[in-house]
Amino acid sequence: MNVKFGASLLSWITPNWNSEAGKYAIEKTGKAGFDLIEILLPPSMEFNAKEVKQQLKDNNLDVVCSLNLPKDAHIAFYPKVAERLMKQAVDKTSELETNFLGGVLHGGIGAFSGNPLTENEAEIIVEVWSKVADYAKEKGVNIAIEPINRYETYVCNTAKNVLDLISKTGRDNLFLHLDTFHMNIEENNFFDPIILAGNKLKHVHMTESHRGMLGEGAVNWNEFFKALKEINFEGNLVLENFSSSIPGMQQMVSLWQKSPHDAEELARGSLKFMKNHII
Repeated sequence: MNVKFGASLLSWITPNWNSEAGKYAIEKTGKAGFDLIEILLPPSMEFNAKEVKQQLKDNNLDVVCSLNLPKDAHIAFYPKVAERLMKQAVDKTSELETNFLGGVLHGGIGAFSGNPLTENEAEIIVEVWSKVADYAKEKGVNIAIEPINRYETYVCNTAKNVLDLISKTGRDNLFLHLDTFHMNIEENNFFDPIILAGNKLKHVHMTESHRGMLGEGAVNWNEFFKALKEINFEGNLVLENFSSSIPGMQQMVSLWQKSPHDAEELARGSLKFMKNHII
């Protein structure tokens, strides 16, 4: 396996990007011993790539990007808005001189029609993904799409949902981005979706069933790591757990219970847990 260990911006700060907060998250990620940071791009795209590149260099970190579509860029309702925003995210990814953009790119988080995904909606998504994938290919960027749970979207809840839509595009630079928190709600187990994805799986958000320390919740990590080894996983394992010690995080992600670990303990303990299972 060829694995890079990363931490999400959200492991250190709320997703309200500003220059000072970004610098803090980059420094913390570097000091904790990770290989890379995942920068969740702000929908405003107000982001100084040159400044961030220097901070990454200073802290000896690689970088990947992600974008979560907001409600007002829900592809099925606002395809042109979504396409424009996703292309802007590809531009920022390229400016940072990285080749990876992940995230919730099938629909706006919290946007619902009141019904399951229709064939017409699926066709709209496939069309937008195809255009964005072609644009990204010109810039050498791969895109990975993250299914999330039923309480946050009706579009893609499972690995199979994403893989089926990707196959309809016929594009080879679209991949799967899994998240163990959402898998714990939507998948039958932690083995089969990874085997189903095979080399289409490039990125995983590593997080517990309660968003806390890896190994202290209900996620079946033995099953998960067994599947990664089976497919000879090549990609990123990125920590995305949350601590109530971060101001504003409780409100942002409904983390109503007080966390037993602060952000630093969570990051270092979870990195050690991941390395113990891989190395």
